[in-house]
Amino acid sequence: MHTLILGAGYSGKRIARLAMQCGSVTGTRREQSGIDELASLGIEGVQLNSKLNDEFITQLSKATHLIVSVAPNREAPLHDPMLSLLQTLPATAFSHLKWVGYLSTIGVYGDYQGRWVDEDSQCVSTQSRSIMRREAEIAWQLFGEKLGVPVAVLRLSGIYGPGRNAVRDALIGKARILVKPHQVFNRIHVEDLAHATLLAAKQHFAGVLNITDDNPAPPQHVVQYAHALVGKNAPQAIDFYTADITPMARSFYSENKRVLNTASKRMLGMHYRYPNYRVALSEIWREHSEGL
Repeated sequence: MHTLILGAGYSGKRIARLAMQCGSVTGTRREQSGIDELASLGIEGVQLNSKLNDEFITQLSKATHLIVSVAPNREAPLHDPMLSLLQTLPATAFSHLKWVGYLSTIGVYGDYQGRWVDEDSQCVSTQSRSIMRREAEIAWQLFGEKLGVPVAVLRLSGIYGPGRNAVRDALIGKARILVKPHQVFNRIHVEDLAHATLLAAKQHFAGVLNITDDNPAPPQHVVQYAHALVGKNAPQAIDFYTADITPMARSFYSENKRVLNTASKRMLGMHYRYPNYRVALSEIWREHSEGL
């Protein structure tokens, strides 16, 4: 198993480290600093920007499993930078490829006013970035059909984990609380994300799966829990409707849904180590405290 990860950033690095237990791994980054970071983790890296290069093509020719962790452009028309590059290559360039995993987002579902959604729910988002994501999902599935390779579309909720979490924000005083009545979000710990991706890869899963926790919750609950863990007072709540926030931040609150992960458990045998934010943040705080 030779895994090639397009976009080995925060999530890709975790996937790479897990995939190394199953064979060789190469990850792409745009800058040399990113390649150096991968090397420091024992991960082979290859630089890839807007043009193909011989080193990348060599890695692609060896790849049995391809994982895509690069988003398309946010505005129409669809431009997926990785797909655009790969589509210029002949089918012989993918001679060893057995599976493609595309990391997408639950944002494609759009607003369900807090109701539960699963993989059979319609994608009704009116956000341009989510519409482009849905188009990218379809484009990668069609690309897989052309090559005769199964494609898994893994729809991820809000990603957090080491170095990117509410405990860290509480410790450095970065947190704030925006309150919008009845608003909830799902989340996914990066280690669960990596584990699910590897399960799908090993099984050559084809289709769409939600990779998310069991507990959609109001964002203020997460911030308050993190502050309680570290022994700090949570910041004062700010009314969402009068808050001074960016249009991008406001757009995330315009969609409200609860996302089911039942299919991932049934189809992959996925067991979520971090089924909710309380389990995850408590472990993050324990590890931080032990390291003091």
